[in-house]
Amino acid sequence: MLPGMEPAQIVNAEDYQPEERWMQKALHQAAKAAEADEVPVGAVIIRQGRIIAQAHNQVELLKDATAHAEMIAITQAASAIGDWRLTGCVLYVTKEPCPMCAGAIVLSRVPVIVWGVSDPLRGGATSRFQIVNDPNLNHRPRVITGLLEAECRHLLQSFFQRKRTPPAQDS
Repeated sequence: MLPGMEPAQIVNAEDYQPEERWMQKALHQAAKAAEADEVPVGAVIIRQGRIIAQAHNQVELLKDATAHAEMIAITQAASAIGDWRLTGCVLYVTKEPCPMCAGAIVLSRVPVIVWGVSDPLRGGATSRFQIVNDPNLNHRPRVITGLLEAECRHLLQSFFQRKRTPPAQDS
């Protein structure tokens, strides 16, 4: 154990078992994003068995391309623990992080990422780009995929289907 660290702060990434209840919380955040007409992605960060950060996409609301759920949650978590290093934390997110978010996850030293649905077209963590597994970077978190995948996929597909369907016209 590192000096000054409590045992509960250290996540043994290889032994970590994801919990559906945390992904349910992330799905709740994603639903809030959909209600606000944002791409429905939600994230929660847990530490010592409790949520220390939760967020959803707010790109449109804040007019900020960096206002992704993961980015906002990372900022909240760093503020909550008073350190930019999020060791001892687990990030749950409904969709595979984009390259920007994957980079922030690596830089903030999150030891475990759990996501619902992978993004083969734009995924920045392991699908399209392999940022979290890049041997040139100094941190490589454990990745756990597919937790509540059907629910996460349904929320995204429903949102984009609504966006593509023209509004009904009154006759």
